[in-house]
Amino acid sequence: MTATGLTTIGFIGAGHIGSQLARLAVAHGYSVVLSNSRGPETLTELVEELGPQATAATSQQAAAAGDLVVVTVPFKNYLDVPAAPLAGTIVIDTNNYYWERDGRITPLEEQTTTVSELLQAHLPGAKVVKAFNNIMAADLTVDGSPAGTPGRRALPIAGDDDAAKATVTALLDEFGFDAVDAGPLAEGWRYQRDTPAYVTRMTADEAREKLAQATR
Repeated sequence: MTATGLTTIGFIGAGHIGSQLARLAVAHGYSVVLSNSRGPETLTELVEELGPQATAATSQQAAAAGDLVVVTVPFKNYLDVPAAPLAGTIVIDTNNYYWERDGRITPLEEQTTTVSELLQAHLPGAKVVKAFNNIMAADLTVDGSPAGTPGRRALPIAGDDDAAKATVTALLDEFGFDAVDAGPLAEGWRYQRDTPAYVTRMTADEAREKLAQATR
């Protein structure tokens, strides 16, 4: 039995972050259904590495299969995420806005909204929680440690649904990280690019300090 009580995690996007989270998920007893923008056949090597708990699918299939779904795509493509099958589902948003890759997105440039709020608006039936966007992919499978370990690495989360955040907190703990609640999705900017909490190794207390130091 997994710590969250869930059995299957769907992945929309299987790049650096997605593939690393899939490795963690399989190592902790989850089944994973992987998808990307290029088609299931391009995921054969990763599925073979992950073993019998992993399958490749379309994004629609991955969205429908997951008890929880990770969206980890270049942010410019967030409107391609299928909305209907994610109604009622907890969605972990790992996305970051990089204008050099994504082009200039006016409401983000004007700071009138955040990446995760835009995804939540696109997925009105889902319960979006922002997590795993402020850690280097390579660190995900090496920096985790058991609960109570001195200096345990902490990762911020943000979301508008308390029950969804509790589930994601349990998942982070299972994967070896303390979760620090940054508040609602509107506070997700506090650990995005160019903030003190971005890609920085922090304990829970340090994370709270760095989140408080962030300025827009």
